[in-house]
Amino acid sequence: MTLIGITQRVQPANEFGERRDALDIRWPDFFAACGIAPVPLPNRPDLVLTVARESGVRGLVLSGGDDLAVYGGPSPHRDETENRLLAWAVEHDIPVLGVCRGMQIILRAYGTELTEVSDHVATRHTITQGREVNSYHRMAARAVLPPLRALAYSGDVVEAVEHDHARVQGIMWHPERERPFDPRDVHSVRAFFSTSSTSPPSGTTSATGGPLPTGGGRP
Repeated sequence: MTLIGITQRVQPANEFGERRDALDIRWPDFFAACGIAPVPLPNRPDLVLTVARESGVRGLVLSGGDDLAVYGGPSPHRDETENRLLAWAVEHDIPVLGVCRGMQIILRAYGTELTEVSDHVATRHTITQGREVNSYHRMAARAVLPPLRALAYSGDVVEAVEHDHARVQGIMWHPERERPFDPRDVHSVRAFFSTSSTSPPSGTTSATGGPLPTGGGRP
């Protein structure tokens, strides 16, 4: 079974002063449905690349939870961890899927600024491809800069992106929070991580759950 590294949110310190990394328990279930196995990665910029290399992960998921530190989020060391992972993965042609906050990391890494949006927290809406998705974010992009291109929109808000030559994609919805899991998410995530690290970037399947749009057009 393919091992995929996944980043974690940082929980506030409890009454004993313990600050913990945490992963939604729905993620292992979603990974299992996709035929892959998760390797939770620590929010330690100085350690995470060693863990990823030594564990033999063949892909990365940058998971959701909390805002980026530059927009008031509580975990600058998580941002640094994920930025290091993204750079390492691109250098070694390892596929990366950013989910919600993870897509925001990708957007910022390639020069796109985020703005606050309304009506995108704890709701559902329709994206370009005509499918309905969940939404749990307050920050988003309305345009992207090369080498990224938009794959889907909800209104004027970018909901999915892809790098034009690296195997990097981002989605703003949470596939692990759907009950039951959407077969389109299961199929696209399985396909995204199914190719070996020596294969060229996929040009046929996107994390939006279908063929890549040719123009990234708005609905």
